[in-house]
Order: sequence, then structure tokens, then C-alpha cells
Amino acid sequence: MGLTNLRPDAGKVSRRALKFEKKKLFYENVKSVVGSLAAKKTISKQKKRTRSKQKQLKAYDLSSLTDVLPNVDAQSPQPDAAKRKLNCKSRKKLVERENNQLQAVLGHPAFQLDPVSAIQQHLERTQPPAVNQVKHRKDKKLTMKKQRPSSGKQSMEI
Repeated sequence: MGLTNLRPDAGKVSRRALKFEKKKLFYENVKSVVGSLAAKKTISKQKKRTRSKQKQLKAYDLSSLTDVLPNVDAQSPQPDAAKRKLNCKSRKKLVERENNQLQAVLGHPAFQLDPVSAIQQHLERTQPPAVNQVKHRKDKKLTMKKQRPSSGKQSMEI
């Protein structure tokens, strides 16, 4: 029988403190679970995004067509000088060049004698010959029907 039992609550922790500790542990546990769930959610969102991006890339993957199609770089012509964007310096050069060309044309003796025929001759020499347009499909069907021989004699009697 010692002196330890002199106070009834000397060795015990109060009930209020126990409840508070329990609540504290519970909230810490909830906080860690919520944090881990949020982390899992962000990870799953990132995985979804990467999967959808990969699917989109697969949809836009046209590498299989490169084997079938001809090389575009070899066939595509260089852009014309007229199609390029003109800055001030190149515009001045173009105007000067065109002015010199106009003066040369105006000074040419063939142009001075007959300007219209000179222009016509120039166009005939420089322009490619006109290609006849393809006939319409309807015309083709009509000509095919006309060319077919009749199948034997046809009588008009009933």
C-alpha cells in the first residue's frame, strides 16, 4: 500500500484527453487516406490523358501512306516569285525590272509597227498549245449507243 493510491486520478489520463487523442488519430488517418486518394486520382487522370493522346497520335499516324505515295518534295515546284510575300526592297526591284521590260517592249520595232499582232505573236510563242477538254460522260454514252449495230431486222408489225 503505497502512496500511489492517494489520488484517484494520478495514474490515469482523463477521459476527455483520451477522446481528444482518438479524434486526433482519426482525423490524421482520414487526412492521409484523402491525400493518397487524391494522388491516385491525379495519377489516373494523367494516365488517361496519355492514353487518349497516344490514341490520337495513332489516328493521325500517316507513316503507312508514305510508302504508297510518291515523294512530294521532288514533284512540288518551287514557289513563284509572284506568290512569295514582297517586302519593300524586293518590290522596288520588281518595279524596276518591269519598268525596264516595258521600255524594251515599247522600243521594239515590231511593236511600234503593229502592237496587236506583236502581242499575239508573243503569246503564241510563249504559251503552250491549248489542250482539248475531255467530253462529258453523257456524250460518250450517246455516241456508244449510236455506234452499236442493230441486232437483226426489226419489223414494225405487231
